[in-house]
Amino acid sequence: MTELDATAEGTTTATEMVLPGKVAPNGLQLVRRTLPPPAVGQALVRVESTAVSFAESAMRRGRYYGQPAFPFVPGYDLVGVVEAVGPGGDLNLIGRRVAALTKTGGWATAVLLTAADLVEVPDGIEPDDAETLIVNGLTAYQMLHAKAKVQAGQTVLVTGAAGGVGSILVQLARHTGATVIGTASPRHHEALRALGVEPIDYRDPHVAARVRTLAPDGVDAVFDHLGGASVTRSYRLLNRTGTLVSYSIAAALDGTRPVLLDFLPLLAKLAFWNHLPTRRHASFYDIWAGAGKPDSAKREAFRARTRTDLTHVLNLLRDSVLTAQIAARFPLAEAAAALEMAESSARTAPGKIILTP
Repeated sequence: MTELDATAEGTTTATEMVLPGKVAPNGLQLVRRTLPPPAVGQALVRVESTAVSFAESAMRRGRYYGQPAFPFVPGYDLVGVVEAVGPGGDLNLIGRRVAALTKTGGWATAVLLTAADLVEVPDGIEPDDAETLIVNGLTAYQMLHAKAKVQAGQTVLVTGAAGGVGSILVQLARHTGATVIGTASPRHHEALRALGVEPIDYRDPHVAARVRTLAPDGVDAVFDHLGGASVTRSYRLLNRTGTLVSYSIAAALDGTRPVLLDFLPLLAKLAFWNHLPTRRHASFYDIWAGAGKPDSAKREAFRARTRTDLTHVLNLLRDSVLTAQIAARFPLAEAAAALEMAESSARTAPGKIILTP
């Protein structure tokens, strides 16, 4: 992988990893493309770190709701350095390390982004470490505090506790003062115990009974990434005033029917539970909720919330309250191998899989 090539006309040649259609990981295509100079309101960012997430695995199957038409460049988030800004832009941004939530486009050596969407990374944080906290840290923090409002002394259950989101969520919950139960493969149990988590084998047919042993009256919150039958079990494990937060439908990843046929029943189930005469709550977390249209008041409020929450989480990392959980690092050119690892049951390390352009 080469450095960026800047031409005399101010354009930049970048290398991108393209997802051409519904292909196996080895069907990804490495291409070079010329980027124009940043326009008004844009910034050119040299990418230092991006990553593989559940979204890319779903997108390559055509099963991520709202994904763009093929072909496109995957990459849900990134960390990089601002190389240039558009006319009238803030020149102080140039040379700054920034984080960005992109949904797509991050698997590249350089990207053009809306400058207002960039969040400065505090000094002293390495790019790969910061990368672990963008979509995962935002998701974990907002679910824990905005959705479930977890307090010190409460008990929470995290499914997929060794995953990208789960490994951050359990740390944030412990920092809040909560007791954490986490489901994961036995190979991750030692690492989870080191984080203060009580681990349970996710394949144990008696998961519910194990949770009840640890929390006889039920848990205060469950964070469920699986969907399907797991959501029903999670709801039943709540105490009388507990909160269920569903944030993915990973159990449907290998399905063949339209993704809406899995997603809509989940939303209906959550809505039904909320209308029951109980004090329990159930909701679906979407990191893009409330984003609104470009240039709208909603979009500005979304940007402000994202900047505030992400900066807070990054500061926790800087202050060693959080530890970046990195499962592996791959060069961008080896994104196929990284994707295969992400989708393999043989993963041996918890956390996020990093791509380094």
